[in-house]
Amino acid sequence: MTKTETSYQTLEIGQAVLLGKQSLTESEIIEYAKMFDPLDFHIDKEAAKRSLFGRLIASGPHIFQLMHRNFWIPRFGSSVIAGLEVNNWKFLKPVYPNQEIECYITILSKKVNSDSKTVTIKWFYEFKYAQSKELVQCLDMTVLHRL
Repeated sequence: MTKTETSYQTLEIGQAVLLGKQSLTESEIIEYAKMFDPLDFHIDKEAAKRSLFGRLIASGPHIFQLMHRNFWIPRFGSSVIAGLEVNNWKFLKPVYPNQEIECYITILSKKVNSDSKTVTIKWFYEFKYAQSKELVQCLDMTVLHRL
């Protein structure tokens, strides 16, 4: 997908597409967590060393919110009327500082609504370590779009 392809209409149901790649610095992780998820293993490097993770990790929603803002909204946001729900959000692996994460999106379903002016789309997000392709987190999000 190129940056010029901005419509959900260019995607087939079931087609997985690389949305973008992102990594987070230590300072970005700490700054975000201080505002939204101030747990020790997100904001304190020494405490994080003693945690289950052994070092600082990003808050779960952080990578989703960046990918959504930086890549999804510029491509698909112009047709959005409203977000309807987020389901099945799974945090499977930690995101460490400076670790590149890839985000893949797939349209699971498209339903043209009775008004014939809107479509309800269920999007599936997969976040993977860029190097190993291991699944880090996933979720599905239902959005009401203009036709």
